Amino acid sequence: MNCTISGHHLELTPAIHEYVQSKLERIKHHFDQVIDINVILTVDKMTKKEKRQKAEINLHVKGKELHAESISHDLYAAIDAVIDKLDRQLIKYKDKMQDHQHDAIKHLPEEFPAAT
Repeated sequence: MNCTISGHHLELTPAIHEYVQSKLERIKHHFDQVIDINVILTVDKMTKKEKRQKAEINLHVKGKELHAESISHDLYAAIDAVIDKLDRQLIKYKDKMQDHQHDAIKHLPEEFPAAT
């Protein structure tokens, strides 16, 4: 699994990098077939006093590309929110994949009509 963490208008400190890695462990815990993770952390200065922190994650799994983003005044809060959103999406995708595999006609037992 490839994991890329980048920062736009932001110096990516080891503490932020470690925090994101620890939060991504929850994603790996729920679904182990993740191919690629791209994390982009951005700081936008709207006005002189106001800063907008944005975290977005693109997650590539087999047959699907999941995307989540969150905006907050605190970067750590934005990371927490985006991980929560992505976790919900991943659990929903995993449940959908498991339901479809079990409902296939070829997997249902054949019922033979009773001979009279």
